Amino acid sequence: MAAKTKRMSYIIGISGGSGSGKTSFVKAISASFDKSAITLISQDDYYKPRTEQKKDKNGVLNFDLPKSIFQKQFVNDIKKLINGETVVREEYAFNNELAETKQLTFEPAPIIIVEGLFVFHNKKISELMDLKVLIQAKTSDKIIRRILRDQTERNYPLDDVLYRYKHHVMPAYEKYIGPYQNDVDVIINNNINFEKGLEVMKSFIKIKLQD
Repeated sequence: MAAKTKRMSYIIGISGGSGSGKTSFVKAISASFDKSAITLISQDDYYKPRTEQKKDKNGVLNFDLPKSIFQKQFVNDIKKLINGETVVREEYAFNNELAETKQLTFEPAPIIIVEGLFVFHNKKISELMDLKVLIQAKTSDKIIRRILRDQTERNYPLDDVLYRYKHHVMPAYEKYIGPYQNDVDVIINNNINFEKGLEVMKSFIKIKLQD
């Protein structure tokens, strides 16, 4: 078998159930290093528009499916970063008409963090990863975080948030995230906070940056 060509970037994949705190975790990592050292690319900016989202049996749009994402574009942009190319993309506002979107620019970096619900489920993305990290949290904590986020950031009413959690979020976790927990390299518990896990990851990344 031919040896793999050494890449300039080290790819860290981070996933977890909705409300597990993975987005806050990756932002905390990014904030701890210079922008030239780490690039964070998130699945959240690759959602399809409402007109292309699948409806459930009650006519409610389901954003918690792999098909809700422009998967091919996501994979291609990750590969561009690995190949040293800059990626430019419009920020996704999660259908919140009150949100102001901006143009996002992703630059190649020694450490590339790929974050999202389905990054382990997508084999083409998973195969690119050098390290896989799963953020875990109790269901009750995830529900509370989901409620707070969706009401403040996405302008969703409470009934809608709870319906989606029961009928979309939980089934998605059981099918597309949970089954991969035995395949990951690191599991970080975020029931109270992720500070200890964050310190471990920061130390690991510092070592990688020195290599």
